[in-house]
Amino acid sequence: MEHRRNDARPNAANTKQILARKEFAARAVNFPALRNSGILARALMLYVLMVAAYSVATTGSLSDLPVRFALALALSLPVATVVGAAWLLGGALLRRLAYWQAATLLCALAATVSWAIAGYLGHPAWRPILLALAALAAILTYFHTLGQALSPAVTEARLQALQARIRPHFLFNAINGVLGVLRYEPKRAENALEDMAELFRALMRDNKEMRSLYDEMVLTRQYLDLEKLRLGDRLHVQWNIEKMPGDAMVPALILQPLAENAVYHGIEPSHRPGVIEIEAVRVRNEVIITVRNPFVEQAGTHHGGNKMAMGNIRERLALHFDAEARMTAGPREGRWQAQIVLPYQKPGDAKSAL
Repeated sequence: MEHRRNDARPNAANTKQILARKEFAARAVNFPALRNSGILARALMLYVLMVAAYSVATTGSLSDLPVRFALALALSLPVATVVGAAWLLGGALLRRLAYWQAATLLCALAATVSWAIAGYLGHPAWRPILLALAALAAILTYFHTLGQALSPAVTEARLQALQARIRPHFLFNAINGVLGVLRYEPKRAENALEDMAELFRALMRDNKEMRSLYDEMVLTRQYLDLEKLRLGDRLHVQWNIEKMPGDAMVPALILQPLAENAVYHGIEPSHRPGVIEIEAVRVRNEVIITVRNPFVEQAGTHHGGNKMAMGNIRERLALHFDAEARMTAGPREGRWQAQIVLPYQKPGDAKSAL
């Protein structure tokens, strides 16, 4: 017995090391993608604020502040333009590097451009170099801090998928559903077990990377087929996916929680049959995913439970797309509607904004 306990200790230590590595990987911050409109807007805002702060610090009187600010903005604009263009055009290279390596490259470029402009104008170079580095360091530090604040949502997504979104009694209900049809419909029971295996395999997978919308639809269909074993004719699903961009890359496990909420809040509280509508379309450069279900007003406590899953989805959308994605949820035309709008990205382009 003592020998077995000693053998178990390294396993526990290895488990802790594996979990620590996964947590570290989940918290790793990608270099911000300047092509993202939300990132670009924040970078410009921080740049203007830094120029304004410098103008206030170097102006003797408030009456000279507008002139000083305009002059500082004009002198710093060439440096900001060159650095911004390099950041935008070299985004793919920068995001393959460690955050500090990419930041060092941009800082070196900012210092070089500042030195060249100062030499051209015949001014001392040390002050514009320090100002350019300070402004860029402030911007990059902000995005690094923001990325660290959002990155744990990836790990939480995996945990919530096991602890909240797939509720503990779902497995029990699914097994009971399989047993209910095993004798009379063995083929259906076999398919249900395969769906269950695929569903839990997807939940146990490392879901940091994005997946195709087609794969998300397949996973969601498997989940709803399992729920239909239990709910029978009370659950009907209408798929409006003829115009779905199947190759669009979306965060993993972004649709199944919405389908589960639709079952839990729209079908279970009522004894009457209900229809869940799932729609996915591409409108220009955006993908719109909509889930509608019956709105059962007497089940107020049910709809209060939406907040955890919805909040997690919003966090992951912010992590992957920043301000370019959004989610809304609420009653609409007598039904409950949850809708996600996110930019269309093809395989190879799908990387988080932060």
